[in-house]
Amino acid sequence: MTRILAIEDEPDVALALRMLFERGGYGFELATDGRVGLRKVHDVRPDLVILDVGLPEMDGWTVLDRVRDFADVPILMLTAHSEESEKVRGLRGGADDYLTKPFNNNELLARVEALLRRARSAGRGDERTGSGVYDDGVVRVDLRIRRVEVDGRPVDLTRTEFRLLSVLVQHAGAVLSPRQLLEQVWNDPTGIAPERVKFAVLRLRRKLGWSGDASPISALRGVGYRYRPHT
Repeated sequence: MTRILAIEDEPDVALALRMLFERGGYGFELATDGRVGLRKVHDVRPDLVILDVGLPEMDGWTVLDRVRDFADVPILMLTAHSEESEKVRGLRGGADDYLTKPFNNNELLARVEALLRRARSAGRGDERTGSGVYDDGVVRVDLRIRRVEVDGRPVDLTRTEFRLLSVLVQHAGAVLSPRQLLEQVWNDPTGIAPERVKFAVLRLRRKLGWSGDASPISALRGVGYRYRPHT
């Protein structure tokens, strides 16, 4: 059974979500604050998380950031704010979608179903990551055992971050457009969410300890991204 975890502190919204998803045949879990929600992401391993921004103690932005340190679970943010800056902040932090309260139940279900389909498709795409080892003397990517090292130091990446790095190093020196990366990394051929690539690259650089001109992953404005091998 597909498991949905809602991290939501408003009782009325939580009840509405429970009724909506249980009637839809989903397994439903609820956490009413961010700390409990983080534990449930660890323990329950949900297929999708619905995350409220305005949580007590630990807000949704902090929860999002901590989840993205260890998991690629699809995350749909719920917020009472409709400002563009809020949406950008969510995407930058690794959210997969964003919905403003009050929401339409049918729209929420449609968005959840789309995210689940994309996640299943991306999971099947893991088989196409490749085989063998990439090693340019600084970066080593072992595609067989999914291990990454930078200057001999192991780096823990999420599944999506590993796929992104793998695709870039396997096309080292070539420029890949956001559409190409969406298709190869996320199994999403629509190309309608290029900002997903932008913020995933930023998170990958941060995990690998690279910034600015020192990063071998360069962005060519309006064109795409390129991995420059160390020489």
